[in-house]
Order: sequence, then C-alpha cells, then structure tokens
Amino acid sequence: MKLLTHIPSWLKNKYFLTLSGFIVWMLFFDERDFFTLRHYRQQLKELQQSKNYYTSEIKANQDKLNINPTSLEKAAREKYYMKRDNEDLYLIQGQKQD
Repeated sequence: MKLLTHIPSWLKNKYFLTLSGFIVWMLFFDERDFFTLRHYRQQLKELQQSKNYYTSEIKANQDKLNINPTSLEKAAREKYYMKRDNEDLYLIQGQKQD
C-alpha cells in the first residue's frame, strides 16, 4: 500500500480523472474521434479540389460548344453516337490497312 501514498494528490482528484477519461474517450473511442475527423477533412479537401477541377472543365467545354450550335451537334453525333428521332444510325468499322 506504500505505492498509493506516493501518487500525487492531483492524480487522485475525481475531477481530473473524469476529465482525463473524457478526453481519452473523445480522442480514441467516440464515433467522431480525432482520427476519423481528420480523415473526413482530408476527403472533403480532395472532393472540393475535384469539384473545382470539373467545374472549370465544364466551363471550358461549354465555352467551346456554345460558339456554334452545329459544333455541339457534331460533337454529340461523333463522340456519343447520338441521332435524331427520325434517323437510323449504322456504325461501320473499317479494317486496318497495313
């Protein structure tokens, strides 16, 4: 029992023990612990960068396509194989020439 006599009184304080337990719980065991929140912040930062990139790409592509409506139709037909309602679309693949 001599071991308990050498413990400082502030370590035996019930308020200190409660606060220490609360801090440990919030840092490691809670659903929103420190490490999870840090991971979520990193994900949010990456998603915001991705959003900014795609927003700028959309704006750049809209500027290109808004210049001429026929270029918009041409891009839709060639890249996405779109067609008008009264049309039939046939895709013919050519052979490679050596």
